[in-house]
This record gives sequence, structure tokens and C-alpha cells, in this order.
Amino acid sequence: MSEQRGFIIPIGGAEEKLRDQAILRRFAKVAGGKHARIAVIPTASSLRETGRNYARIFEGDLGVREVQVLAYEARADAANDEWFSFLGKASAVFFTGGNQLRLATTIGGTRVTDLIRDRNRDDELHVAGTSAGASFLSEHMIAYGEDGGVPRADKVQLAPGMGLTQLAIIDQHFVQRDRLSRLLSAISYNPRLIGIGLDEDTAAFLDPNDCIEVVGSGAITVVDPSELEASTMDSAHRAAPVTVTNIRLHVLTEGATFDVRTRKAIPPPRR
Repeated sequence: MSEQRGFIIPIGGAEEKLRDQAILRRFAKVAGGKHARIAVIPTASSLRETGRNYARIFEGDLGVREVQVLAYEARADAANDEWFSFLGKASAVFFTGGNQLRLATTIGGTRVTDLIRDRNRDDELHVAGTSAGASFLSEHMIAYGEDGGVPRADKVQLAPGMGLTQLAIIDQHFVQRDRLSRLLSAISYNPRLIGIGLDEDTAAFLDPNDCIEVVGSGAITVVDPSELEASTMDSAHRAAPVTVTNIRLHVLTEGATFDVRTRKAIPPPRR
């Protein structure tokens, strides 16, 4: 068993697929480049062509050796031995966007997610997810939430995710949909976790040492509650605003890093 795990790569959605495919190209490189074997899981999407579109990018544009679309549409599909065999030899998994609850209810708790989690933990598999796929990667997942406004007791609803990391809770389309307040609400329940808010076309490459590197055209907002002094989440009435004090916040652009263990942010090198 390895002492380190594989990469975990949440993407904020709407990543560039035609011109500068920086995020997908970096993911393919981490996965093994031309020798990679990538499993695309489009379960979150209601569009049948979603998985095939990503497969064309990985194989055609990025020259990946082997890509297979594993279209889990019902829990019974987890019994598909051919797909399970490919997962067992894949170097990376890519979860598409859509609805994170479709992922959780379709493959959560099956041998599929068990295998992905075990192989990622043993540094045999790298796992990426975009949009809904990004939210699903962590132990605690934002299932629903309201955009905009201020943190409130009923602002966000959490559900179990896949559990690749227990250190962070992830939100996506962050600036585009004004989601700071719902991420703050989620963190206010229990300040053990950091919050990671991903703009569109922006990814957090979380390496085996739990250090994030930002890749993409937008920014990542990191909410660090390690020095939180007070939260009124326990006493706030439903729909009432919540007080949180002494929250640290970082906005990080491409090339910046954040060490999740030490909570240290480093700006990108000067160009």
C-alpha cells in the first residue's frame, strides 16, 4: 500500500474544451499522457452525448491511449463486470457535470465508488470532476443551496459525497453564480473543513501532499475557518442570517498554491 494517494482534481465547470484546453491537458498529463487510461463517468449528466464528447477530446485532441465511457444510469449498472475491470486498470477517472445527487444516488455506496476511493488512496488512480462531479469528490457534498445574499441557517443542504478527501468542502461555478454565502453557510456548521470555491474554467490540482495548485483562467476562493472565533449557526432561526467571525479568505489565481495541512497560501510567481 502506498503512503500517498493520487491527485484529486475538482474543476469549477465550463472548462475550455476547444481553444486553450489547459485544464484537460494538465489532467491528461497527470493521468499518464499518451499512455493514460481514462474512465469517463457521465452519470451526473442527463445528456447522452456528454461522455462521448469528453472521450473525443481526450483521445482526439490530447492523444490519450485509451478512454472508455462508463455510463452508469442505474445502481444495477454497478454490477457491469466489463466496466469494473476497466476501472481496475484505469490510471484516471473523470466525472462530468450535471446533478451531483444523480452521482450520489446512482453509484454512491456501490463497489464502483469503493474501488475508486481505494485506488486513489493507494496512489494508483487520479480522480477529476467538473461542476457537479467536483462537488461529489469530497466527504461532505453541497446537495442544494441558494445563491447570493448572506450566510443563513437554511442556505445550504449537505449530503454524503464520495469521500476522497475529508479536508474540504467544494463548490463550483463560484463567482459566476455568487456562491460565497452558501459556502460560508456550509463551513459554519463545522469549521473543521476548509471551503474551496471554484470559478468556471478553473481547477484545483490537489496533490498527494494535500497542496493545491490553481490552473485555469479564473480564481479559487479558499475559506479557512481554522481561526474562527464564533458562529451563531446553532442558535439562528431558520432563514435568519448567521454571524461568523474571524474567517480567513484567500483568492488565488493560476500558479498560486495553498497547503491544506498548514493553511498557507502562496501567490503565483511574478511574470
